[in-house]
Amino acid sequence: MTRVTIVSPNHAVRVRLHQMLVGQPTIQVTGEAVRLSDVDPEETEVAVLASVSSVQANAIGEIGILFLTDDIELARSLLTAGIHGWGVLSPEVGTEELAAGIAAVGEGLWVGSPALVEGLMRLPKGGEGTGEDALSEPLTAREKEVLQHMAEGLANKQIALALGISEHTVKFHLSGLYAKLGAASRTEAVKRGIELGLISL
Repeated sequence: MTRVTIVSPNHAVRVRLHQMLVGQPTIQVTGEAVRLSDVDPEETEVAVLASVSSVQANAIGEIGILFLTDDIELARSLLTAGIHGWGVLSPEVGTEELAAGIAAVGEGLWVGSPALVEGLMRLPKGGEGTGEDALSEPLTAREKEVLQHMAEGLANKQIALALGISEHTVKFHLSGLYAKLGAASRTEAVKRGIELGLISL
């Protein structure tokens, strides 16, 4: 069960999100807040932020953040804040995708809608380096497994079968990989992974 706090200055938005999540068997909405700084970290594993114009990094703490926004700059501010789990989805997200995003962020994963991830991939790359030290955020063990299988030519469905996870979860891992590696395609991700010594062929 993932404990969630809904954060939005807009009361109607908080009510709508609460109604979307209240029937989800793996999610418990433990609170609502106007600001992220009002969230109780002892009662929250993932904060869902909507209609929020800015985020103070020092208010995040150890909780995961799922941001519902189409604003690339706001998403970028989260990406550089060193968050435990991170996600950015469209404000028009459906219930199933929202629940899946919360579950993934609760596990410390990165998730994102394709359009926003594509925009974030245009972030300037850091300094030169090799291995995970060259990345602003290291890959998780599962992300490395997905990248390795991808390098072996497996499709998403085959990767899902090999790892015992859903194809939807594989797509979430790919979003995180693309953002962390600064890659726009599977080929670029594999090439970057090889260059950094993260995978082998």
